[in-house]
Amino acid sequence: MSSDLSPIDKAKFISAKRAAQFVESGMKVGLGTGSTAAWLVRCLGEMVRDDGLRIKGVPTSTRTAELARQVGIEVISLDEARWLDLTIDGADEFDGDLNLIKGGGGALLQEKIVATASDQMIVISDASKEVETLGAFPLPVEVIPFGWQTTQALIEETLVSMDVLGRDTALRMNGAVPYVTDEGNHILDLHLRRIGNARQLALVLNQMPGVVENGLFIDICDRVIMGFADGRVELRDINEGTVDTERIDLTEGTNIFADFSD
Repeated sequence: MSSDLSPIDKAKFISAKRAAQFVESGMKVGLGTGSTAAWLVRCLGEMVRDDGLRIKGVPTSTRTAELARQVGIEVISLDEARWLDLTIDGADEFDGDLNLIKGGGGALLQEKIVATASDQMIVISDASKEVETLGAFPLPVEVIPFGWQTTQALIEETLVSMDVLGRDTALRMNGAVPYVTDEGNHILDLHLRRIGNARQLALVLNQMPGVVENGLFIDICDRVIMGFADGRVELRDINEGTVDTERIDLTEGTNIFADFSD
C-alpha cells in the first residue's frame, strides 16, 4: 500500500501517474530507464490491463523492456516505430531551462536516441533532482572500450579550458570489472560539481574520438512533472512557459503498490 512507501517513492509514483495521463491509445511511447521510469511503466501496464489502453512501447534498456513485457505493454524497436509520439523518462538533474543530466542508470545513449526521435519528451522527477546549475551529479560519458584511458586523458585535458569547478573523472565499475552498457561500451563519470556552459561542454565532448555520447540533454525536454510525497504534482512546460500545480489521489495506486518489486 501507499503508506508503506518512502516519501521519495511516493513522489516518484505521483509524477509517473500524472505523466501516464498524457498517454493515449494508438501512441508509440518511448519508455525510460531508472527507478522513476519503472513507476511509469507500472502505471501504463495497469492502464493496459484495466482500462484497455493500447500502446506500443520503445524501451531504452533491456531491463525496461523486460518490465514492460511483464506488465503487458507491447514492445517494439525504434526501427519498427520509426518515430514516437512521446517519450517519458526520469533524470538525474534538471535546471530551470529543463536541460538535463541523464545516464546514472547507464542507458544514456539509447535514452537520447529515443528522446530525440519523439514529438515531445516528458521528464518525471521528484524535487531532489532540481538544481540551479547542472553538475552536482557526475556527468556520464559513454566511451568505446578501445583506448578508453586515452579518451579519459583527452577529456581531462579538455576540461581545463571548460567552465567547470571540478575535473575528476572515473571509470564506472560493476564490482571488480568495468561497467558495460547495452551497446557494449564503458562509462566515464565526470565529477564537475558545476557546469557553467552545458551546451558548449556537450558539443566539445561529442567531438572527441572515442566518445560515443554524453549525458547532457540540451533542448530536448519539453515538460517536467515533479511529484511530492503529499500528493502534489507540479507541471512545468518550457514551450508554453507555464507552471501548474495539481493533486493526485494516492489511494488509486493499490494494484501497483501491491506488486511493485523494483
